[in-house]
Amino acid sequence: MTNTDWVALSARASMASHRLIGWIYWDPEAIERYGALGIENGFGYYIASRSAPLAPAGHQAVAAAFYSIHPGFIELCLGMAWATTTWEAIVDARNEAVGIGLRRYVPEIVDELASLAPDLWDAADALAVSGRVLFAAHREWARPTDPLVSAWLAVNCIREFRGDTHFAVLTAEDLTGTQAGLLHDAYLNYPGQWIPRSRGADDAAIATAFVGLEGRGLASNGRVSAAGLALREHIEARTNQLTEKAWRHLGADATTRYAELIEPVGQRLLDRIDATAGPDWMPAAREKRATSPA
Repeated sequence: MTNTDWVALSARASMASHRLIGWIYWDPEAIERYGALGIENGFGYYIASRSAPLAPAGHQAVAAAFYSIHPGFIELCLGMAWATTTWEAIVDARNEAVGIGLRRYVPEIVDELASLAPDLWDAADALAVSGRVLFAAHREWARPTDPLVSAWLAVNCIREFRGDTHFAVLTAEDLTGTQAGLLHDAYLNYPGQWIPRSRGADDAAIATAFVGLEGRGLASNGRVSAAGLALREHIEARTNQLTEKAWRHLGADATTRYAELIEPVGQRLLDRIDATAGPDWMPAAREKRATSPA
């Protein structure tokens, strides 16, 4: 491929990755396996399973890496896991559910995705860890022998590289986690305040966040303004630009092949989230909605 639009290809591959990865965080089999480790009702599975490689550093480090999820909730979830099981057991339970789920829900991609594992890991291994702590922790974790799960984990590493980068952009724009959630709500035309509230923000936190946004001209009368939307567009574009390098390492042809493999089944995996959690979870994997909420 020549004259590749890397920003557009990065955005495309990233959307495919969010859908390939996201379903596992609400997968009933994964939660059941997590619960079987001793955590009642599988409480806190998302936090514990996603943060497990970094969790030994403590709940404060995980809260910093997750950026917008309430630190108290992270502390509770990790405390329950720490008292009951091991981070290795949590990852193993999640990985087993990944292999089962992919083979069950999207069997047509299994062989080709598995074949991409070495190249995906080469791309992940080529990335710098500077300032990207969650990515670094995931990349150093043991890699499984199952090539399908290995490929999934390589994509997850690249996705966490994007997440760390996105949070760095938010930090550079001096946005709190709650403010970032409010801007994301408006950017996707989500129900008002859903994203920050889903991450633990209460009425007081929402009010404080709006005061800060309004003071910068990014909101007015409790709604994100045109300037706020423009900033959120800039944040997304900047994230795509800064994460091009992951896909450049993979190469244009292989990245396009990867996107074309995942896109036909992406909605099916997103439907798994809708069925197991609801239609608003995993906003990063969703397109903008056509109209603003009433």
